[in-house]
Amino acid sequence: MGSLLQILLALFISVIGALYLLGSFRRRRAGEPPLDKGPIPWFGHVLEFRKDTAKFLQRMKEKHGDIFTVQLGGFYFHFITDPLSFGSVVKEARTKLDFTKFAEQLVARVFGYNSMEIEHKVLQASSTKHLMGDGLVVMTQAMMSNLQNLMLHSVGSGDDKQWQETGLFTYSYNIVFRAGYLALFGNESVKSTGTLDKAKEIDRQHSDELFKEFRKYDQLFPNLAYGVLGPSEKMEAERLKRLFWSTLSVQKMRSRDNISGWVSDQQQVRDEQGMQEFMQDRFMFLLLWASQGNTGPAAFWLLLYLMKHPDAMNAVKKEVEEILRETGQEVKRGGPLIDLTRDMLLKTPILDSAVEETLRLTAAPVLTRAVLQDMTINMASGQEYKIRKGDRVAVFPYIAVQVDPEVYPDPYTFKYDRFLTPDGNKKTDFYKGGKKLKYYNMPWGAGTTMCPGRFFATNELKQFLFLMLSYFDFELKNPNEEIPGIDIRRWGFGSMQPTKDIQFRYRLRF
Repeated sequence: MGSLLQILLALFISVIGALYLLGSFRRRRAGEPPLDKGPIPWFGHVLEFRKDTAKFLQRMKEKHGDIFTVQLGGFYFHFITDPLSFGSVVKEARTKLDFTKFAEQLVARVFGYNSMEIEHKVLQASSTKHLMGDGLVVMTQAMMSNLQNLMLHSVGSGDDKQWQETGLFTYSYNIVFRAGYLALFGNESVKSTGTLDKAKEIDRQHSDELFKEFRKYDQLFPNLAYGVLGPSEKMEAERLKRLFWSTLSVQKMRSRDNISGWVSDQQQVRDEQGMQEFMQDRFMFLLLWASQGNTGPAAFWLLLYLMKHPDAMNAVKKEVEEILRETGQEVKRGGPLIDLTRDMLLKTPILDSAVEETLRLTAAPVLTRAVLQDMTINMASGQEYKIRKGDRVAVFPYIAVQVDPEVYPDPYTFKYDRFLTPDGNKKTDFYKGGKKLKYYNMPWGAGTTMCPGRFFATNELKQFLFLMLSYFDFELKNPNEEIPGIDIRRWGFGSMQPTKDIQFRYRLRF
């Protein structure tokens, strides 16, 4: 994530959906005869669909109900919009519904990477080992160390005590991306620099330069995935890809310290499988984009929502201070830097609710599956729909459930305690049509393809916020400025980005 926060399977799911939401389309009811059995009239509105996918799908839902079919990019897509029926997709065996084949095609097109046959298995095993459980303890510590280097290296020096003004999106994305990159791909070697301080300084400079280049690629990415880049943009995309292939190359990684087990394991398996180094280099760029393309934007939305809602900010800040007191840590002049462990981050129900509410409002992946054999979709209503081999089944949770007013009253309003019970525990009881929903918020996907990096991404967000609240004074330049809208070009890609940045100022407290 990064950022409601974004790992490889999440990338596969969200981008595949976006890739196929292209071009001309036709509508038919699910189960209708194939196209060659009779003409199907044009349904039109191509420009509307491309302009705002969510708006179009919302209108189709209101007009046609819980399941409807459109022809996109040469495929029939069956969109399921009833959250009570999501299990028909999420729980279905991969022998019937799968995403890997066309995911591999997309990754080859966008990143120049040719997947292994055991790609899914390797990624899942490595992510379970290093981004969950005991492995997450190590990763959380690495993230903490790098956040401290980027955010707090001048604490006590007298520098940065003056107000600094910048864009909140740029600042949040910059910090979270750089810390996540260093935590995963390692640090400058102390052996090559002579001192730890010098190595940390190089890390700060190098990661900042890399972020600027990453943002250039990130801004090109929607059109790159859609295949609509202009000539100059294509040249720039190729330049950036080659830059990252070089920067993240296997050769250069060998000279770095503290490379995460998640990254090194991936490289080792590919090496053992006989993959050429240039292809491994391309995979490293794919890993970087998948792991750091979402968490930074999510950090922006979280911080902005808290700044716009003082009651939420006060509640989260109080919880942060209580956690520090319980662990005997104090933020004070001349004192040691606070250290946030995985166990500490498990004791923040208010912050957890604020994070989940942020993701509900701003995370919008499309979950897509290829139909591998003729099958039946069973809806919660009792209706059955015949789906043909070669079709696609898609779920867009954002409109189907995340902003449904029946599930979430006043759905577009940020309510930090929406996912808390009256006694302060995690709330999981949400209803549609009087029935409890199992899939009530799906920023990470669901089922076997649920983002394996979700725990690490959530910890990244929480650690960033902990340090901001503990060490900085910060405020919006214009407190009355409205929250910017969502950039609708990025529907389906995971964590959404704002249409514009919003200015804020910050300073170290001491």
